[in-house]
Amino acid sequence: MNDNLNLMHLQELSAYILKCRSKFEEILELIIYSLVIFIILNALLFYLIHHTRNGRNKSRFRRCTKLPADASRVLLVTAHPDDECMFFGPTLIALRKRKECRIFVLCLSRGDFDKLGHVRKDELWNSCKVFKIKPQDITLTNCTLLPDNPNINWKVEIVSQLILNHVEMLDIDLLITFDKDGISQHKNHQAIYYATASLCLAGLMPSTCKVLILETVNILRKYLSLFDVVISLLLSTNWTILKWSERKIVQAAMHQHKSQMVWFRKLYIIFSRYMLINSLTELNQESIEFDILES
Repeated sequence: MNDNLNLMHLQELSAYILKCRSKFEEILELIIYSLVIFIILNALLFYLIHHTRNGRNKSRFRRCTKLPADASRVLLVTAHPDDECMFFGPTLIALRKRKECRIFVLCLSRGDFDKLGHVRKDELWNSCKVFKIKPQDITLTNCTLLPDNPNINWKVEIVSQLILNHVEMLDIDLLITFDKDGISQHKNHQAIYYATASLCLAGLMPSTCKVLILETVNILRKYLSLFDVVISLLLSTNWTILKWSERKIVQAAMHQHKSQMVWFRKLYIIFSRYMLINSLTELNQESIEFDILES
């Protein structure tokens, strides 16, 4: 009797295992099919965006870049030398194609965390040269109150005053910087967002100056490279997607920062979507209030 019961239990267990295995195979198959479709869709869309016809670089889509068309004097505000190419490269390349657009860079620290500030200053100028930004249009501040340190919160009052001075002095009509998460959660990056947001909330930012912030994406999307195209187009209001050949320009700019070329940065250059894709959001009072509530 016991033998029969044990046999029945064994048969039931075997049947259950087979059922689970079958279910697992179905789920695995579905995941694989979904990934294949996702990859093909992204690759196809990337191709169509940059597809040429009639011998000219005209996209079947309306454009591969969607940024404010009337921007002629642009200020990029960064925290450290290498931010300009590590995160904002696609946007800089898109803007430099506009004949009437002049790009200014305001970098708020020398990147002296490893006591290499004197080296990184030259690297910043060399990187900006790759993007065809004039040396006289680059400002690198050397303020002891704004040290390159991921553990130090920069004072919003100091950062906001520096930004406002440059916006007014240079007659800027488009300011571009980090969002509240700063791409890498770096406190120096985040401080620039909160300083910019404070100017907007206080009504101090000139009405003629739009503000775009670079969107932080999750760790998976961050390293999807061109396979983040579909998601970026669906979720973003302002964006730019480089050609594969243009990606090499951003990589060349990154290689100007020789002091920063450690092994994980080399992997970043290969896999990061920020070498190819920038998605940006316009900063306004509603978005600032939403960010404050969310945090």
